[in-house]
Amino acid sequence: MAAEYVRLEVADGVGTIRLDRPKMNAISLQVQDELTAVAAEATERDDVRAVVVWGGERVFAAGNDVKEMADMSYTDMVDRVEALQGAVTAVARIPKPVVAAVNGYALGGGCELALAADVRFAAEDAALGQPESLLGIIPGAGGTQRLARLVGPARAKDLMYTGRFVKAEEALAIGLVDRVVPAAEVYDAAVTWAAQFATGAPYALRAIKDAVDRGLEADLETGLAIERQHFAGVFATEDRAVGMASFVENGPGKAEFKGK
Repeated sequence: MAAEYVRLEVADGVGTIRLDRPKMNAISLQVQDELTAVAAEATERDDVRAVVVWGGERVFAAGNDVKEMADMSYTDMVDRVEALQGAVTAVARIPKPVVAAVNGYALGGGCELALAADVRFAAEDAALGQPESLLGIIPGAGGTQRLARLVGPARAKDLMYTGRFVKAEEALAIGLVDRVVPAAEVYDAAVTWAAQFATGAPYALRAIKDAVDRGLEADLETGLAIERQHFAGVFATEDRAVGMASFVENGPGKAEFKGK
């Protein structure tokens, strides 16, 4: 059955994970399940070399569906929280470069979804935040962990304690987003960034992502061991031979990789 609110659109090696649930892209249980499925599709498809996560021109995602959660009991959430967190983790684990294109609000679960990307591009009028404490709850889809790793524990605690919204300029200053552009240019800028990897060496890019992400979860020695394993591993790829031969013959940046 086709997804109702989340779809994967592919063009020229770039896959766009498009959230489209009127009016504010609230992340319901159904949206969570569809995100998980679409992330798996983006992972599996060879014609997707990089991914853009986008909620449209108006809003990225204004949070999890509070009306839906308001009626859930403790046991209901015990049964559901793994899937809730897993939807965002599925996006984070796409083994390809992923960029979030943030228009409008990225709040609560929407902010957590943006945090799952490798980089974040935001509109000049965008606002991000983790306002869960104002509802008497906490972030539950990775916010307490990914936000702290990205902006540091003190800033993350301030944002989560207060629940305040962060405008694009401050978000850029603290490292919450990586680029700020006019609202009408956010999606195109994200696609342009992603498109550069359409002809890249996918196994090298995959190794970089895994080494960084897993390394950040471990001590330095473990991280270095992960790096060693991946460094040796890419020598088994055809792209390594192609890239090195091209460098010797023509200089850097001219290799035509085969994705093998």
